[in-house]
Amino acid sequence: MKKNSYSMRALALLLSYPDEKIRSQMCAVMDVLNTEAILTKPRLTELNAFVSYLQQMDPLEAESRYVETFDRGRSTCLNLFEHIHGDSRERGPAMIDLAQTYAQSGLNLDPDELPDHLCVVLEFASTQDPEIAHAFLGEMTHILNVIFSGLLKRESPYASVIAAVLEISGYKAQAVSIPAEASLDESWQEPEAFDGCSNLGQARPNQQHPIHFFKKNNDTKGVAA
Repeated sequence: MKKNSYSMRALALLLSYPDEKIRSQMCAVMDVLNTEAILTKPRLTELNAFVSYLQQMDPLEAESRYVETFDRGRSTCLNLFEHIHGDSRERGPAMIDLAQTYAQSGLNLDPDELPDHLCVVLEFASTQDPEIAHAFLGEMTHILNVIFSGLLKRESPYASVIAAVLEISGYKAQAVSIPAEASLDESWQEPEAFDGCSNLGQARPNQQHPIHFFKKNNDTKGVAA
């Protein structure tokens, strides 16, 4: 299996908050993607168009749209456990388990990084052998398709980046049904949902890969986008 670690890191950068530092790296990011040539030519064409779009946009507008896209709706949230656990008490232990999995592989997070954020997940996957990385990302295919579908619904160009993440994971982006949702700002107004969360992990001490991304019961099958 062809190594694709640089492409995974490049996609993580494309999904990062587009501040001045990130925008200054866009051309280098596309150089990496074009050189490693893991993605199909149509997908690379989409990403080149996405980068041009982002570079031509007013910086403040780019940052504002990013926040509106990823921080104001549940279906497009890049924190993957939001799609699995929501505000339930299982989310805390799952986050601890995932951080421990990273630490066991030598990846230590900055204090402001959440382990379930897709950019961090891609960074971790980029450090693994291709077979392990594909299996790891494959466990969250259904979540990525939900995010992809939410972005399509918003007509966001970021949909092409999520489609690229799915492609690099060995899957095709699919549109799935998304129920009507309240904004995350509204749903996070209920702090009681976090009361009583355990601060203990769920993994056994010597378990190698304790994290699994399970499909929610109400997921629907997607059709090819």
